[in-house]
Amino acid sequence: MAMNLCVTCKGKGLCGREHCPILERFEVVETIAPADSLFGASPPSVFVGRKGYPDIFAGPLVPPNVGGSEARHYDDPKELLGRDIGEIIGLRSQLVRSYTRMNVKDAASATKAKNARGVGDAGDEGMSDNPALLTSQELAMAELPVDTEVWFTRPLNATVAFDGMLMPMGPAGEIKKITLTENPKVPRKVDYLVSDTDSLAADAIRELYRHDVSQHHITRIFSIGLLGAERKLVPTRWSITAIDDMIGKMLLDNVRDYPEVRDITLFTAEKFGNHFEILLIPRCFSFELVEIWLPDSVWSDKLWIGSDREEYSGKKGYSSLAGGYYAARTSVAEYLHAIRRQATVAIVREILPDYWAPLGVWVIREAVRDALRSGGVTFGSVDSALREISSRIRTPYSEWKGEIQLLDKCRYQRTIGEFV
Repeated sequence: MAMNLCVTCKGKGLCGREHCPILERFEVVETIAPADSLFGASPPSVFVGRKGYPDIFAGPLVPPNVGGSEARHYDDPKELLGRDIGEIIGLRSQLVRSYTRMNVKDAASATKAKNARGVGDAGDEGMSDNPALLTSQELAMAELPVDTEVWFTRPLNATVAFDGMLMPMGPAGEIKKITLTENPKVPRKVDYLVSDTDSLAADAIRELYRHDVSQHHITRIFSIGLLGAERKLVPTRWSITAIDDMIGKMLLDNVRDYPEVRDITLFTAEKFGNHFEILLIPRCFSFELVEIWLPDSVWSDKLWIGSDREEYSGKKGYSSLAGGYYAARTSVAEYLHAIRRQATVAIVREILPDYWAPLGVWVIREAVRDALRSGGVTFGSVDSALREISSRIRTPYSEWKGEIQLLDKCRYQRTIGEFV
């Protein structure tokens, strides 16, 4: 999508930006790195890596010397939404990634080991009982922050992880020992479905979502291998998109049966230098996302424009826009499901130079939700709405008009309903 200038620059200031993502992070982590143990309340949060798959690194994220409800500010998207980029980086860079080596199949072995202990048959051959994995799973189930103590095999590595999919994370350290110093508070529905080893993961996710367990929480327990009949660890970045995709499809199964929205309505929002124009048109469901990356936005040295879409029958294959596509679609599906309507939805996302550090696809999901909650403006025609969108997008319309294929269909193709 865009050239990774940060890899080339490494903090030398070649991009000319006022802020440097790399240097901002190291100012924070240098104060943490010498530690070989820490105590703090995990938000709760766990991270499952993908490098070396199926043998990967995984473990909890813990901010040093942070306790109680304060820890929620480090991980909950709703808590982070009202902050600026610098504040978010400051918080997220203090989250220490504790990890140990695991195989993705260890989740199934851990489940068997727990079940065996439950019936008084512990210690069976071939049953993996990784203490760090079991502790990570116990923590992931929690609804509220959990006091956690971690000892590392060596002092922490002063590096910081960031990319376009994930929230930033701070220093990393290999786990020597990890303990929870309080009992996690687990929602009853989470406890029940984690214990149910016969239900499919998709069914469990559907049930959790319908019982108002947050998507962030569902993603966490799915990633650490606690849902479904055939359990395994799922790298965090994959699980984020998988949950977005599953929840979106689940909601759209109902949305396609609803009547169409009554008016052409435009919603607008801007978060962290991400500008969104969201247009709902009275037609059967279809969805389109256009992304415009301006020069000097995060990791971008020149203008980049891309798009992807799906018709009424649904998405075929994986989106070229990766996780951002599914995050935006999930928020749209939630809104349409809530108002019991369907629509053709076109979103234009313009990424401005103000977005100088990647924060993760949660920004897209929460910004679209925020826009749809704020109330929109109605228009008499698609053309008049498009003129309004163009007036607020910095990139000339001529540069991106070729990407709005579904919108063109709405402008030039008439439906049977228009003749009734």
